[in-house]
Amino acid sequence: MRQAEDLILRDYVISAASQIYASGGSNGDNPTNLGVSDFSVVNATLDTNNAYKFMSGIEGDLKFGTGPVRSSYFMLSSTELEPDFDALTGSGFLNAWNYPTNASALPSEYGNVYNIRILVSSEAPVARQSSANSRDVYYNTVVGKQAITHINQDGYSMNLIYRDPYYSGMLAQNATLAVKFAQAQAITQDTAIRNLLCTRSGN
Repeated sequence: MRQAEDLILRDYVISAASQIYASGGSNGDNPTNLGVSDFSVVNATLDTNNAYKFMSGIEGDLKFGTGPVRSSYFMLSSTELEPDFDALTGSGFLNAWNYPTNASALPSEYGNVYNIRILVSSEAPVARQSSANSRDVYYNTVVGKQAITHINQDGYSMNLIYRDPYYSGMLAQNATLAVKFAQAQAITQDTAIRNLLCTRSGN
């Protein structure tokens, strides 16, 4: 049920938020695959627009293979981009497993580049074969804390409608399963959200 709400909000954000095309990659497409400079551009854009970061930083610790994490915005990306993030290891990408502490890492968190913490989902939007060279284009939504909101209208919560399957004749053998909800999505501060569009390095 809640996944339906998430997908509606996702599609609204994709259609309404401003876009930045990745140009820091090396695959020669438009947009390119992600490079660390693309993360810097998005971060500088949101900082200049006085967006609020979601997470405070994580102080470094004396543990092998770890590194400090800056205060960060969140970015929602496709799970299909995970190999590209791994390829940035040593160039700015820090895997969530290498945070000094995992106490504040979210279950879907893959890692961090500079001031952006990356969350991955199989439901992140992809426009198939829509780049200049007919590669898949991935929408990476980077948000500040005050960017979006979800409104339940008139206190109306989600309802699951379910009627058991039963059989009493050829015309009465189907079950009913439906979801009903009243809600609204809103971009509350459009300067605090950007869609970073990219392709993959390999497809």
